[in-house]
Amino acid sequence: MCFYRKRVKVSSEAVKETGNYIFGILAAVILAFMLVYCFGMRTSMIGVSMENTLNNGQTIFVNRIAYLLFPPKAGDIVVFLPNGNQNTHYYVKRVVATPGDTVQFIDGKLYVNGEEEDNDAYDKVADPGIADVPITLGNDEYFVLGDNRNNSEDSRSGNIGLVERKIITGKAWFRLNYGENRMGFIK
Repeated sequence: MCFYRKRVKVSSEAVKETGNYIFGILAAVILAFMLVYCFGMRTSMIGVSMENTLNNGQTIFVNRIAYLLFPPKAGDIVVFLPNGNQNTHYYVKRVVATPGDTVQFIDGKLYVNGEEEDNDAYDKVADPGIADVPITLGNDEYFVLGDNRNNSEDSRSGNIGLVERKIITGKAWFRLNYGENRMGFIK
């Protein structure tokens, strides 16, 4: 008794279609990885320093590629590890001055390059910290403040000081629902 195996012929179309499926799956995996890496870093707001913009315990997403090509600008909310210390939590603060700017608090008001900040949303600052005298920022240095300035440890504090670009992790771009602050993009 002789058994013959029937040879299965594989058509070039089947090979091509299988290759397309494999390529599509690999492309989707790589794209998903890049999106999670770039936009999916998640951290929590710790403390009340950014109220009313962000609340204590609120989850935020961080765009880690935002500052690879372009530097942070005034008004951006950045996420960083103070002094690059890997053993602490991420700080979330607003950039108020960029490299080359001069910063000072006079009578509780913020002055950048000699001009008073034109935002009435902030209370007078009780403690100007190191910014009671003019501070001129060097290359890649940023002056950051919390939106709740009288309850914020920020660039005025000797523990934080001026924030260097190399320790900025990214830009806070999205917040999850928490209390009064609804889910949405961060301004």
